Amino acid sequence: DKLKRGTKLFVIFNDYDLNIGDSVKCEARLQSVDDEYKNLYYGEGIYLRASIEDFERIDKMTSFCDLETAFFKALREILPEKREKILVVGLGNTEITCDAVGPKVAKNILATRHIAGEFAKKIGLSSLKSVAVIAPNVLGKTGIEVSEILESAVKIVNPDFVIAVDALCSKSTNRLFSSFQLCNNGISPGSGVKNSRKELSQKTLGVPVIAVGVPTVVDAATIALELTGKEPETDFSMIVTPKDSDLLIEKVSEFLARSLNVFLQPETEREVILSLV
Repeated sequence: DKLKRGTKLFVIFNDYDLNIGDSVKCEARLQSVDDEYKNLYYGEGIYLRASIEDFERIDKMTSFCDLETAFFKALREILPEKREKILVVGLGNTEITCDAVGPKVAKNILATRHIAGEFAKKIGLSSLKSVAVIAPNVLGKTGIEVSEILESAVKIVNPDFVIAVDALCSKSTNRLFSSFQLCNNGISPGSGVKNSRKELSQKTLGVPVIAVGVPTVVDAATIALELTGKEPETDFSMIVTPKDSDLLIEKVSEFLARSLNVFLQPETEREVILSLV
């Protein structure tokens, strides 16, 4: 059932046997100003998290399908019903490993906006939805705010909604590279590492913005709190990522790109979509 405003839910979309004692699950919560979690208020909207324990141990061939199923259910719940024209945005900096999820996903998204009309019919792809993709990089590289680039892109593409993919800073070490978080309230790039830029949301872009994020870093204060049970007296101002984050970034980026490609083209066979990427 659709989530009702002002309610708090914990939803197990499925509990899959992955033959390694792990499970795929998804939490769902609708945040509102009256929510009992108002001290953690991030704005009104639906917040979903599909998670799996110890992502790095999972074999691609046996587990990605299970995780993809849970991810698809989360997408169906949170995306607008009209899905004819989509703009996918890969946020982040390719030169910083733990911040490269967005650009790596964007690199492997199947862009189809230019495949239309008679040309699409001749090659047997007339059922393709219109997907455009952009990786705007970061302000320090371009001298242009991401929000400014996307405002122009939205005017040109006129999408039904935007999907913004980004790396996140986690509030728990257990979620690093093991959960995929979605919300329909947009995103503020850089906010997790205290470098917040202008938000990307329906308010600023004029169309719904669905944020899809993967926690890739955690701050040292969080680690100290988990180890000691006490809030650290000093601000470490240090961000930590797993030692094999480069391999994990490749895994999660591959998963997200493949899943989004398949999900956004429901009228085209999966094998066809994956062969075109």
